[in-house]
Amino acid sequence: MTESAITGQIDKIIEALRAKDLDALARIYTPDVVSFDIDPPLQHVGLAAKLKNWERVFAVFQKVSYEIRDLAVTVGEDIAFAHGFGRLSGTLPTGTRTPGMWVRATFCFRKLNDTWLIAHDQISVPYDITTGKGVADLEP
Repeated sequence: MTESAITGQIDKIIEALRAKDLDALARIYTPDVVSFDIDPPLQHVGLAAKLKNWERVFAVFQKVSYEIRDLAVTVGEDIAFAHGFGRLSGTLPTGTRTPGMWVRATFCFRKLNDTWLIAHDQISVPYDITTGKGVADLEP
């Protein structure tokens, strides 16, 4: 049951992104969420900063799609985490469809008032140490 609560929250992220619904996204994160997202700076602290990231996504895409693969969930009494692969894709305002790229995604949850909320998330791409560049063409 508890694992399904965590996967349910991840499903809500997917639904909210597809609907471009910032209010729904706000209900999934703690007020003090710390996010190590794909875009600079190194960290985004607080709900307003996290939502600003999603606002930027909504400005880039006319239509947004998000998918998660290979999600693994570990649940404790009031802390849980999940990790897998995520891909943000969509249609640009020009009508061009972009397939996006697969990234590594980790979600750390805290149970507050019987609701699992994301207190930390991290998105990353593998790094090629010889070139100093991220590797964005891998697939799970």
